[in-house]
Amino acid sequence: MIVLTLCLSAQANRDFLTSDETDQIRLVQEPNERMKLYAHFARQRLDQIDKLLAKEKAGRSAMIHDLLEQYSKIIDAIDVVADDAMRRRVSVEAGTGVVALSEEDMLAQLKKIEEAQPKDLERYEFVLKEAIDATSDSVDLNQVDMKERAEQVAAKEKKLKEEREAAMTPAELAQQKSQEQKTAEKKKAPSLLKPGEKLSDVNNPTPTKQPD
Repeated sequence: MIVLTLCLSAQANRDFLTSDETDQIRLVQEPNERMKLYAHFARQRLDQIDKLLAKEKAGRSAMIHDLLEQYSKIIDAIDVVADDAMRRRVSVEAGTGVVALSEEDMLAQLKKIEEAQPKDLERYEFVLKEAIDATSDSVDLNQVDMKERAEQVAAKEKKLKEEREAAMTPAELAQQKSQEQKTAEKKKAPSLLKPGEKLSDVNNPTPTKQPD
């Protein structure tokens, strides 16, 4: 199952990242830095689009279409990284701050393309609008208070969990609860108390009786 998940994840990345970019993402595990790297890749896509728009040539509309699709998926990936980090109670304020500024610039860049009305716009107009919407939504998301956003993520996760559990059989649900209990027990900090010893015994030790 783990191997399958990794394969699917790698395939998903190949849909919108180059092999070199996928390697770079894999090496950057820290959420804030990964968000910044994704934003860098998104900026590169828009720069490539600007170069294509600067000169009319055969086949450019198809390339612009693909680049816009890749761009939107990268923006979505940024939000996924942020939400996952918040779910794990990892601060992403540093990454969010940088990404928010970058996305505002990229949103303006996308709207400029739309307003310019290139001759072949109809061939990629739909994905351009999707890119604008994805960027606008991400900008709004990054402007939400981090505490409020974390609460939204937790609420969404709780709802999804409830929906998954509602679709389970009683046996599957019991197995999941058992696994969750085992996982929670593993996460507990190891006790330094001796077997049978209570915390109150340590905080209030019985005075040692002095010999007569």
